[in-house]
Amino acid sequence: MLPLLEVEIPFDPNIIDTGGFVLAWHGLLSFVGVAVAVWLVARWARAERLDDDMVYNTAIWAILGGIVGARVVHVADNWGSVYGFDDPIGLIAVWSGGIGLWGAILGGWITGMVYARYSNYPVGKLMDLSAPALLVAQSIGRLGDIMNGEHWSKNTDLFFGWVFTHSGSPGANPPRRLDGEFDPTSGSHPTVVYEIFWNMLVLAVLWRFRKKFRPDGAVWMIYLGSYAFGRFWIQFLRLDEEKFWNLQEAHLIALGVMAISVTYVILKVRLRKPGDEPDEPSTPERVSRGRLRRARRRS
Repeated sequence: MLPLLEVEIPFDPNIIDTGGFVLAWHGLLSFVGVAVAVWLVARWARAERLDDDMVYNTAIWAILGGIVGARVVHVADNWGSVYGFDDPIGLIAVWSGGIGLWGAILGGWITGMVYARYSNYPVGKLMDLSAPALLVAQSIGRLGDIMNGEHWSKNTDLFFGWVFTHSGSPGANPPRRLDGEFDPTSGSHPTVVYEIFWNMLVLAVLWRFRKKFRPDGAVWMIYLGSYAFGRFWIQFLRLDEEKFWNLQEAHLIALGVMAISVTYVILKVRLRKPGDEPDEPSTPERVSRGRLRRARRRS
């Protein structure tokens, strides 16, 4: 019998698990989050008189890069304990589960930015439109983490500590390295919920001031630095493997991202003034090319 002040999470991590086919909550909600983000960016792009085809084209490459990056970060975080050169197929078996959010963000950013620049798209403007959409997507994906029972965190006596009670939940089955450090039958910090709250706070601030900064790309860099700052401190409550200086992989990535983004903001970002020209004006070709193709198809 659980104490009344603990929150019970009773969900089976898998929605479907039959005939070799597995559909997990995390996978489903990650897909939903990405789809919502692409839809939002395309909608906001139209409001900025940008062709939404450039959003969809860039999104394809960003998603592919995000998948690769997410897998690389996950494998690196678990190298030696789970993965190694003795199982090369396991290194790429993303279908069996295992992704890292930092890798998805950075991998998607790099590949999307390279493709957009190669295609002569307004890179900074697309980055700025993507920032608030990604905060929404990350929060939707984190709901899948709750359902899946992922990310072991330190135990707590706070009334909102949660306990994963389904026998198949990772939250109820911690690895041996956490013996004596984590009790799955006692409440633990809902770090995923902390991150969702932080995402929504950053989203509210960014949305309020999204048109106040220049150059294009400033909102994206502020997003990266803000998310990294919150993630860095929340990460101290998680029980991921430590790498260097008692810091976990997510700590180290967050420090690197903060160093880059804060430096950029200090050196480059300024408040927009009335009458400032756009940094990357939308050319008639960018605005109308996709619309002309759709008009031809309709005719």
